[in-house]
Amino acid sequence: MIKALLLIFDSAATWERIALAQRRVGFILLFFLLPLLGFTSAVEGYGLVHWGKDRGEVLKLRRFPVSEAAVFEAAQIVLWLLIILISTKVIKSMCETFHGQRSYTPAFATVAYGLSPLFLLHLLDVFPAVSPWTSWTVGIILSIAVLYQGVPRMMEPDPPHAFGLYLMSALTVLLATGLLRFVTAWYLQGKFGKLEDLLSLSTGS
Repeated sequence: MIKALLLIFDSAATWERIALAQRRVGFILLFFLLPLLGFTSAVEGYGLVHWGKDRGEVLKLRRFPVSEAAVFEAAQIVLWLLIILISTKVIKSMCETFHGQRSYTPAFATVAYGLSPLFLLHLLDVFPAVSPWTSWTVGIILSIAVLYQGVPRMMEPDPPHAFGLYLMSALTVLLATGLLRFVTAWYLQGKFGKLEDLLSLSTGS
């Protein structure tokens, strides 16, 4: 969480330290990404259970059973990891198109650390009145700003192609995370009634 804050407020210097550290994928996953996702999901889950989520109707809040909230948050973490893996593969492939030859590890680090402001803003979802789209919008704007320093530093494309690679990387994470936010926001707002009923039955709630 501290590194996510540093990336927001001191992006260039923090990316430099990340690049020099040369952490491997397993280290980033176990000691940065999963703890951050786990913490923010636990906070959101607490809010779903104790305060509920606005269903878009006047005085219409739904409080989630513990079991359903746990399944939802676990599924959301899995989907976030899937988005990160797909985005990493896409950005690595684009780097090769832009005359770079970077390996999978710096591409993974770029996506994992670059999206950390978005994951951090996920904490706003604990509040019932905060729209899921509000936290996503603020978070993705910060992440795209952070990636401006991170993509050229980590991926090291040819200088003439650096801005193009940044734009394509930003578009990739914008579309991928926006799609996931669409799915989770609609579920929380009760748009997937049959899935919600099925999940309630399977968790015994």
